[in-house]
Amino acid sequence: MKWNLRWVAARRDIWRPTDLLAAFRRVGFNPSLSKVSALWGGTPVTVRLEDLDLICQALGCTVADLLEAEPAATAADEGETRAVAGGERDPDSVRPVRPVPRGDGPRRLQPPN
Repeated sequence: MKWNLRWVAARRDIWRPTDLLAAFRRVGFNPSLSKVSALWGGTPVTVRLEDLDLICQALGCTVADLLEAEPAATAADEGETRAVAGGERDPDSVRPVRPVPRGDGPRRLQPPN
């Protein structure tokens, strides 16, 4: 997903996070300035639906204006292999998918008791 908050805000002549915070407060949305700066500065990992509704209300836009779908990267595009159901090999893969050991502790030489 592409986050278009700055573009939507620019259409409303809002150019700074502090101006955006003022617009939010006019509709009863009172996030901290650090939260507004995080929304302004990049794509958020999560956004509460209630917050998204208030953001849209403050900017006079829709969710479709804020979020734009982008094509998902496939494993083949990233140079990785894909697992196929039933243990069959994917014709596009070069090698089978193998488990990667976790690096969070010592490796066991014997199975646990």
